[in-house]
Amino acid sequence: MNSTPHQYIERESGQPRTETLYADGIVRFLYCRHREETPFLLRAFTSRWASSLLGFLNFDLPLVPRIAGLDKFLKRMNIDISDCLDSAESLDTFRKIFERKIRYWETRPLPAEENLITSPSDSKVLLGSFRESSALFIKKKFFSFEELLGEDKPAWLQAFREGEYALFRLTPEKYHYNHTPVAGRVVDFYEIPGVYHSCNPGAILCVPHPYSKNRRAVTIFQTDTEGGTGAGLVAMVEVAALMIGDIVQRYSDERYDDPLPLSRGMFVRRGQPKSLFRPGSSSVVLIFQPGRVVFSPDLIRNQHSRLAQNRFSEKGNIPLVETEVKVRSPIARAVPKPYTEKGDCPNE
Repeated sequence: MNSTPHQYIERESGQPRTETLYADGIVRFLYCRHREETPFLLRAFTSRWASSLLGFLNFDLPLVPRIAGLDKFLKRMNIDISDCLDSAESLDTFRKIFERKIRYWETRPLPAEENLITSPSDSKVLLGSFRESSALFIKKKFFSFEELLGEDKPAWLQAFREGEYALFRLTPEKYHYNHTPVAGRVVDFYEIPGVYHSCNPGAILCVPHPYSKNRRAVTIFQTDTEGGTGAGLVAMVEVAALMIGDIVQRYSDERYDDPLPLSRGMFVRRGQPKSLFRPGSSSVVLIFQPGRVVFSPDLIRNQHSRLAQNRFSEKGNIPLVETEVKVRSPIARAVPKPYTEKGDCPNE
């Protein structure tokens, strides 16, 4: 497995930063050597049982904070709790830190333009396209399109074929609530079972299509509706990973108050809390219909930067660099739907 430092671009400064990879040595050991020599060990490691056990041992044992020291952990992981909704004193376990709530209405301002698509998470993002003629086309390094959405979902496979996507990778220290990237109506929600592969960049490169093999929850929004963002159908795929015990759907129309499960027909506002990853590393994939969004120029420019050393770049010839983004920050602009007499967007 590649041991090259993994760097990304900090959006505000445009400068490369080196990521602290959690348990990188263990992940390299399991994925590099045991994927082929002892595959049963990797299968056991990525099972739901093992992922839940690792999560418990790392985040729930009462002795862990006293032994490791929360203050040292916060400093080592570069976790800023100054924007937390709860007091620092109340965050007395690792799990409480990872599941923290923040004053996002103050610290993560939502852009006023209603046609902007926003980041669903504090994460690092890559942009891509399913069209081979696109400059953003990426071969099946991260996921298979059909597997990701579900091979038994022909309507959605047809709607999003040759569209664009944005892949958001959350690392363990990040705020683990996902927020709605668009405003619109929920037209479908379903879950797909799977394993719990690590989101470590080295592990991702060792497993074919890891994101479409992990457990995931898929939400389809129709945004071409009154009060919607106007980006057509948008799929939001929340992907579980190592030590993620659950993906809890808890949409809140006002701050974190009165969370609700998702249901068909529900209208969601852009930028509101939607779900919570129970802790660890995880990912979100947004998929758009062809020609319905234009990505932010700085994200495209950063992705092709040669300033950063990066494990995703193919043999050093094709830069593929992530940009660190904040939840509710703009990542794309909606393109109005061309007029057609019959329309071309399925609603179910």
